[in-house]
Amino acid sequence: MEEGRMLANCTCTLIKGPNNMIIDTLTAWDKDNILAGLASHGLTCEEVKYCIATHGHSDHLGNLNLFTTARHIIGYTVSFGNEFFIHPFETGEPYKIDDFLQIIPTPGHTTADISVVVRTGDLGTVVIAGDLFEREEDIADPTLWKYTAGSENSESQEKHRNKVLLLADHIVPGHGPMFKVTSEMKKEARASEESADTDCEAN
Repeated sequence: MEEGRMLANCTCTLIKGPNNMIIDTLTAWDKDNILAGLASHGLTCEEVKYCIATHGHSDHLGNLNLFTTARHIIGYTVSFGNEFFIHPFETGEPYKIDDFLQIIPTPGHTTADISVVVRTGDLGTVVIAGDLFEREEDIADPTLWKYTAGSENSESQEKHRNKVLLLADHIVPGHGPMFKVTSEMKKEARASEESADTDCEAN
């Protein structure tokens, strides 16, 4: 960050399959990048069935208007055309797309963050986590997600970070390349969960 400004474009992910999905559609100035990326995979906007924004920040939802034939899931909000659909993300209920693809609530960075969980054949379970994780380096340096990126509820965010670390084989963070979840990362997440449970029991 410099003089109150920072570069903040996000990671955009395309999942190809029976339910083509695009996750976090960059900024409003990235239309050409989105179209070129889809074309490189032989797809058009009309072939995308689900358009996801992991949360409501402007660097994650800039091109939603390109996907008018897709169902949109923006944080906890689900819509298609002028219809809105109620889904109880607030109670922890996953939104299931198919046997390999679901969306889970992971609040913390904002109060309505979501993550996409994908079961794959070669990479195991991949979680596209938005800004729940800024990038791999924020595991060793929590100030990156707590203060540099900002967290509306750091306790909730830490809880859901641990949950995702224990669930995933690979994580796609909000602002960096995909990384492998190591056994050491899982060990530390499990220890953090157990410590939080002990604190709750003591209180």
